[in-house]
Amino acid sequence: MRKNRNGHAPASAERLEKAPTGIAGFDEVTNGGVPKGRPTIVCGGPGCGKTMFAVEFLVRGATEYNEPGVLMTFEETSEEMTKNVASLGFDLKGLAARKKLVLEYVRIEPAEIHETGEYDLEGLFIRLQHAVDRIGAKRVVLDTVEAIFSGFGNTGLLRAEIRRLFRWLKDRGLTTVVTAEKGEGTLTRYGLEEYVSDCVIFLDHRVTDQVSTRRMRVVKYRGASHVADEVPFLIDERGFSVMPSTSMKLNHVVSNQRVSSGVKDLDEMLEGKGFYRGSSILVSGTAGSGKTSLATHFAQDTCRHGERCLYVALEESPAQAMRNMRSIGIDLEKYVKKGLLRFEAWRSTQSGLEMHLLQIHKLVEQHKPTAVIIDPITNLLLGNKNELHSMLMRLIDFLKTKQITGFFTALTSGRNREIEESDVGISSLIDTWIFARDVELNGERNRCIYVLKSRGMAHSNQVREFLMSKNGIRLLPVYVGNGTVLTGSARLSQEARERADNLLRQQTKEEKRRVLDGKRKALEAQIEAMRFELAQEEARVALLTQQEEQRERDISQDMLEMVSFRAGGAGQGKALGQNGRVGDVHEG
Repeated sequence: MRKNRNGHAPASAERLEKAPTGIAGFDEVTNGGVPKGRPTIVCGGPGCGKTMFAVEFLVRGATEYNEPGVLMTFEETSEEMTKNVASLGFDLKGLAARKKLVLEYVRIEPAEIHETGEYDLEGLFIRLQHAVDRIGAKRVVLDTVEAIFSGFGNTGLLRAEIRRLFRWLKDRGLTTVVTAEKGEGTLTRYGLEEYVSDCVIFLDHRVTDQVSTRRMRVVKYRGASHVADEVPFLIDERGFSVMPSTSMKLNHVVSNQRVSSGVKDLDEMLEGKGFYRGSSILVSGTAGSGKTSLATHFAQDTCRHGERCLYVALEESPAQAMRNMRSIGIDLEKYVKKGLLRFEAWRSTQSGLEMHLLQIHKLVEQHKPTAVIIDPITNLLLGNKNELHSMLMRLIDFLKTKQITGFFTALTSGRNREIEESDVGISSLIDTWIFARDVELNGERNRCIYVLKSRGMAHSNQVREFLMSKNGIRLLPVYVGNGTVLTGSARLSQEARERADNLLRQQTKEEKRRVLDGKRKALEAQIEAMRFELAQEEARVALLTQQEEQRERDISQDMLEMVSFRAGGAGQGKALGQNGRVGDVHEG
């Protein structure tokens, strides 16, 4: 391929065309599938899943991409192969009847082979060409390649025939998967196939601490980028599944929508709105502190709003968990019957971490939940803590890419500040971390809860006591006495003392009020008497004033009449007096 000055292929250059396998997660890991029209080696030890991968490659191609295929086996007969893959839901006979698949069994017995003269694969090519032409096949599987050369030891001839086989397949544009057994120190038994193949996939089935794990690695992929790291895969009743690499990216979208925790009082501690949709929530705490009860409240509220929830229990069976939750007024069974709640339970020791992760992936794809609960994640801590951290990191990123709210519980141990450290070491990955613990005081243990952190929102820093009853969980307001948060009987005792103190203060206040009222009434009576005396005095003064004014008016009138008499009757002998009588007027 010609490259520009920067060493990159020009934009107009033709890129390698890929054929999607239809295997869950594999096409994402390889960015499109296997190279189209080219051979791919799938190698590994016994029981690692090579044949299952190859058969699913053919079945998915025939059913989903309308690409008929040829399955040529050298170790198992067509009948044996049909029965072996029937457990995965693959009907090879049905596909063969619809001319979507050709089953060819080529019997090769090394003891019957004698290497004499020229040896080639011309007979195999003729038989394979006939099968391809019969249905117009686009895909071919050869299982396994070692069987073809099992009776021969000429390495030079072996190399030449393998090259010729792969070239024959490539010239006809057949997308081929060839299975090969792992060799000692090499990817394949003869150590030749991987050099002439365009793509090499290595499958591994390992057992660590009595726990089996299946992993896949794309060792080589000519002309294309791919994930080079080991990725886990799972083989179950639905076939071959690989963990998609997209769950490792940090390009997920975020939502401003809030979802309730299912506990009203807890929502109030989170701005009164609850969690962000698509965020990750961790409820950690000591044994019996109410972690599972909080998880089931969240599950109930999710289903109550008509949304789907996936609940993965690692300690209790679904029946036991649902029975226990009825004691606090939560009926999960009705949501299970409605199909809103998917309750899954298994032991953490039944498989490796990657298998747990893939199981959750598949359940999410099937159930399409808006919330996933895992209770508790600390049960997965069976070996290396770093592996658990890696697994949980991928799970959290996977849920975030799908805008699924993740709710996890974790058991903590230790005392004081130690218990605020997550045993699984994922606190930095969590958006909202709630801590529940028991407080020992006055010979009893009581539950308390507080929010250690909640990204993107203001949250309460209070330590709240919470009670569980037949009506669910209720968080009590902060109650502080003597500088400490009181719970249980200490709280009740303090409340009783404060009620008594309040009553005494109220009674004292009432007594003071009664004394004050008495004094007020006495003073008001005195004021009223003084006002009456003042009114009487004012009336008496007013009467005297009126009499004095009347006397003064009479005197003034008499004097005016006297003056008038003297001025008008000087020459007369008699004049009218004041009393109207006529009399003599004398001078002097």
